[in-house]
Amino acid sequence: MIFHASIAADEPARVANVIADIWQGEAFRFPPWPGAYVAMAGDDRGSTLEVYPREHTIAPGEGDAMAQPQIEETPLRLSCFHLAITTERSPQEILAIGAREGWRTVRCSRGGFFDIIELWLENGLLVEVLTGEMQDDYRTNVNLNLWRWKKQGAPAAGTEIRHRESTISTTRP
Repeated sequence: MIFHASIAADEPARVANVIADIWQGEAFRFPPWPGAYVAMAGDDRGSTLEVYPREHTIAPGEGDAMAQPQIEETPLRLSCFHLAITTERSPQEILAIGAREGWRTVRCSRGGFFDIIELWLENGLLVEVLTGEMQDDYRTNVNLNLWRWKKQGAPAAGTEIRHRESTISTTRP
């Protein structure tokens, strides 16, 4: 279970407020880190997204010291890092939030197993937003049995793997 993550942004306050809006939570300054903000979902897991100024990277401390900010002169805007978050909002509300901010926002299928809404924060960082229906499909199709089947070439006996178009039953006589 991931409790929190951190991301970089050109406008940390704006990005934190958008994430808080998606979660229907709140955003706050994050005093331990200069210029940073946090978006908090207000859920029972304490889901939090820390948003740091783009030029700040996290560097290991010396000896037993904790991680420290390190300034990057030319920070990257794109990377392979992304995250998926849940929301109780509707797909239309998420698409409207993206449009309001001027950020690329599009509903996509992930191989027919589940849908997400790609929300590109500041048009540079991918956040996959899953609404209630999308979360159900995700939980059904992203599980150990599915990945074991993909790895081994056949599902374990007695398991079912649901795909949007069909259900694969592995019950054997």
